[in-house]
Amino acid sequence: MAHLLGAESLSVAYVTRTILDNVSLGLEDGDRIGMVGRNGDGKSTLMRLLAQRSTPDSGRVTKRRDVSVGYLDQSDVLDGELEVGTAIVGDQADHEWASNPKIRDVMGGLVSEVDWHAKVSSLSGGQKRRVALAKLLIGDDDVIMLDEPTNHLDVEGVAWLARHLKQRWRPTEGGLLVVTHDRWFLDEICNHTWEVHDAVVDDFDGGYAAYVLARAERDRMASVVESKRVQLVKKELAWLRRGAPARTAKPKFRIEAANDLIADVPEPRDSLALSKMAMSRLGKDVLDLEDVSLGITDGEGADRQLFDRITLRLAPGQRLGLVGVNGSGKTTLLKLLNGEIAPTGGKLKRGKTVQTAVLSQEVRELDDVSSSRVIEVIESEKRVFAVGGKEVSASQLVEQLGFTNEKQWTRVSELSGGERRRLQLLRLLVGEPNVLMLDEPTNDLDTDTLSAIEDVLDGWPGTLVVVSHDRYLLERVTDTQMALLGDGHLRDLPGGVDQYLELRSAAGPLTATGSAASPAVSGGSAGTSSEAELRQARKDLARIERQISKVDAQKGKLQQQMSEAGARADADFAHIAELDARLRELQAEIEELEVQWMEAADVLGE
Repeated sequence: MAHLLGAESLSVAYVTRTILDNVSLGLEDGDRIGMVGRNGDGKSTLMRLLAQRSTPDSGRVTKRRDVSVGYLDQSDVLDGELEVGTAIVGDQADHEWASNPKIRDVMGGLVSEVDWHAKVSSLSGGQKRRVALAKLLIGDDDVIMLDEPTNHLDVEGVAWLARHLKQRWRPTEGGLLVVTHDRWFLDEICNHTWEVHDAVVDDFDGGYAAYVLARAERDRMASVVESKRVQLVKKELAWLRRGAPARTAKPKFRIEAANDLIADVPEPRDSLALSKMAMSRLGKDVLDLEDVSLGITDGEGADRQLFDRITLRLAPGQRLGLVGVNGSGKTTLLKLLNGEIAPTGGKLKRGKTVQTAVLSQEVRELDDVSSSRVIEVIESEKRVFAVGGKEVSASQLVEQLGFTNEKQWTRVSELSGGERRRLQLLRLLVGEPNVLMLDEPTNDLDTDTLSAIEDVLDGWPGTLVVVSHDRYLLERVTDTQMALLGDGHLRDLPGGVDQYLELRSAAGPLTATGSAASPAVSGGSAGTSSEAELRQARKDLARIERQISKVDAQKGKLQQQMSEAGARADADFAHIAELDARLRELQAEIEELEVQWMEAADVLGE
């Protein structure tokens, strides 16, 4: 593979902290790299350096002379005086850009609902972000760098972006570097993961699932298996192994190797026990919407029916995920359930013991405690809390969601957006509601913090309703999903998010002009394999899995031999070198088999 760009001995330091310390790495043709790490650990800083948008304190970034780099910063600002169409395609006439299938696909996937002739300054923050992303993707850059591209995209938009990036280049061409907290997205598009932490960068093969496994193995070898962070990693790994087929199909050969690691890890939550506990707190009646209708006036002054005789009955301990297109009424539905607004038809029935709490998309709820310190905010509610059947102190609970001893004494006004989001959720939880509603809870949170929040929610005994574009979170913390499809109705999704995407695809995407797109514009599908091809693919999968198991067993024996040979006082280093060479051959054989497994799995659609 050809080298695209690289970094040599990069170092960046602020007055009190080193962000990157002597970091060297490279991006090759075919690399699809996801960057993960805690907020503030340097992910965006490293991306800006690699895009040559900022200069390191020491070290340098080099790139091949003919390589072009497209970069989407979180703070990209378009010219507000331009019309949307001009901001994206420049001075191209409609017939010029419309004749380009790639541009039509980008338009349909990102800006179909944005007024083509509106000024950029009149758009919402989310619309501006999608316009900036569309402008970048219609280009022909060799390398694309995206900083939080899934922000402001709904589930459908995230799925479109993943599909576009997977099809954009041939497998051995182009380079992608992405910073995102969307773990489904990372797993779907990445073949490498860079973890930025403690001023260094660790490189892992594979997407998010493979990274979680590799990190657990790394920490085990470092003898820190019992640490809190590793327990969270093991718990998430167990969910990846036992979860929905869509989550475990492709990394199957890797996850099988983790069975010993997770053998002692229980299911993420005991749904039956939690339901019984919720019943004792809530009784049989929670919140019911019966034949509810709601009419609204949109931004252009037109009346429309947002909800048309919908019925929703929440049970004690139910964990419900809500998905839907932007503007379909997800946040409004939460407000109806919380009694903040009244329906124009139908009624809301509320159980006598129901206590609701809502995590909104804003963080203004913390304005009244802005001068207080984090620990003071929580201790003002209670000093001891019951979590997962155990008593924990306020300090322990705060630490569980990522506030170190030092951070616990930080004033709320000095917290970052992600830290305020965590404190906002924690403050709701300690108020001991029995119905919790979360509206886009993943905003501004890193992957480690999301895992910690999911761990807390696993032991929370109440009814949970989650609105999120983060597919991973929905599948992880909820047991059932429903969709608002924008037609005024609420629909069950027995098939989960995959069924929602199928329904949306069948409805047909829209072009930038607002008309229904043809299959060519939306990208279409790659066609259907014949029954003979499917049978052969199943045979190939079985054969390859047997071969992988066989070679993996040989690898394990060889590693044991190397360990024993190295432990001897009279170690034969020449023999150890021979063993190491054989070990490398076996690893290469496994990697080749994994590629074959992926090809067969693609035929089956797994």
